Amino acid sequence: MPAQPTGHVAREITRHDYQNLHDLLRDACREFPERLAFSCGDSHLSFAELERQADAFARYLRHHADLQPGDRLALMLPNSLQYPIATFGALKAGVVLVNTNPQYTASELHHQLADSGASAVLLLDRLLPLLRGVQAHSAVRQILLTSVDDIERPQFDSDEADCTRFQQALRLGAEAPPVCAEPGLDRLALLQYTGGTTGVSKGAMLSHRCLLANVIQTLELFLRPGLLEPATDVRIAPLPLYHIMAFATNCLSSVGMGLHTVFIRDGRNLDEIIGAMRRYPFTLMSGINTLFVGLMNHPDFPAIDFSHLKWVTSGGAPLNREVGRRWEELTGAPVREGFGLTEASPVVSTGTLQSPYREGYVGQALVDTELRTVDEEGNDTGPDQPGELWLRGPQVMQGYWRRPEESAQVLTEDGWLKTGDIAELDADGMLRIVDRKKDMILVSGFNVFPNEVEDAVMRHPGVRECVAIGVPDARKGEAVKLFVSLRDVALEPAAIIAHCREHLTGYKVPSFVEVLDELPKTSVGKLLRRQLRDLELARRTAP
Repeated sequence: MPAQPTGHVAREITRHDYQNLHDLLRDACREFPERLAFSCGDSHLSFAELERQADAFARYLRHHADLQPGDRLALMLPNSLQYPIATFGALKAGVVLVNTNPQYTASELHHQLADSGASAVLLLDRLLPLLRGVQAHSAVRQILLTSVDDIERPQFDSDEADCTRFQQALRLGAEAPPVCAEPGLDRLALLQYTGGTTGVSKGAMLSHRCLLANVIQTLELFLRPGLLEPATDVRIAPLPLYHIMAFATNCLSSVGMGLHTVFIRDGRNLDEIIGAMRRYPFTLMSGINTLFVGLMNHPDFPAIDFSHLKWVTSGGAPLNREVGRRWEELTGAPVREGFGLTEASPVVSTGTLQSPYREGYVGQALVDTELRTVDEEGNDTGPDQPGELWLRGPQVMQGYWRRPEESAQVLTEDGWLKTGDIAELDADGMLRIVDRKKDMILVSGFNVFPNEVEDAVMRHPGVRECVAIGVPDARKGEAVKLFVSLRDVALEPAAIIAHCREHLTGYKVPSFVEVLDELPKTSVGKLLRRQLRDLELARRTAP
């Protein structure tokens, strides 16, 4: 089992009498109720208003939806003010959140709903037909509908007899009996689904304690040294909240810090981001390599006022060094890269303006976080020597939902999490990620596991065998390339890609397909992924 929190985290939990993640909002509301907490489009929420609406949602869940502590609620939403309202309301009621990508295909949604056992879903009304297609094979019995403009133009009545509008839920909840925050830091707060080495998406069990610990660790890094001025700082938040990094930093930690955070509905819409940059005197922003590249190439980027910008944080995908240099040259503000993973709630290390800086490194471990690198025999490697990264700290997950064997493979009895990433630690504890998990492909900050792609491809009757690998991509960091051998020799690569679009979320769809007569195998018939990866590398590096 993961180690219990010690040191600074434990003291802070005790000092604030934290019993539930919702207590972050409780404290923020007490200290600065009228300060803006979140903005999105033309709508805004103060901390007091957020607390009021989250409370109404908690009451609705318990008294009208009949959800009990431990029941699961899937949030299938883009960035919106509904997200933090539902998040803190569900947390207060003791309901477990299941972050769900609104771009999922039917098969992906079916798996996540069935695996999590979610009994309720909050989703955009336009996604209802998708849910209907899989609902019969799930435990879903409560459906809440909302729309992109539900805050600006509230809708209270639903055309679907078995569905409730989000605004109606808030209205009903406001009239229901009070609900106290459900205590218990070791209660499950979030099921955050991540890919696995088998290609099967699995839920990392993140407790109130895990997530709260990571917020406290972040506050210690940024707030205590005075790097932030919550009364005036504004954070632009374009990354999707269903992704663990954005959820933890731009939702939970933003409340813990008392920051005004501006959600971008669609992080792929560069015009929307540019518009927010013009509208607000922003001081902070989080993003990934591809986003920075896109913004810097936008024709309106040079006209933005960067005089208030302190720094931007890069996470979720490796930062190209040249991109970081160019950003600082154009804006005057540095990029500080961090490292994390879903199983660690997620932040493990990051750099700040006050921490030592080495290009290519992702900072030092957060407070109360231990890092080590080990060889194949489990022995610690020396400084600057590569090895598998292990970590231990209060932010480490409880395990994988209903997968004890897979949990035991990555969690040691004394609380170390085996990340599967190859890393180096220098003498000062600075961390450098050398390579990622052996087979994982990282597309625009999202994990793509080859087996998941291959399983979808093999549903096509014309495909005999296939192997997916990651190849460098200037825009996305990596793209998926597929090698196939065919049953139907007339089958075209475009048809294979079209087939994939029917079964996979967009970022998982192969960008390239190469047809081979035979795929390389071992003597026992195992496909040689490494050989194909080396072949591709040789082609790309050949003079």
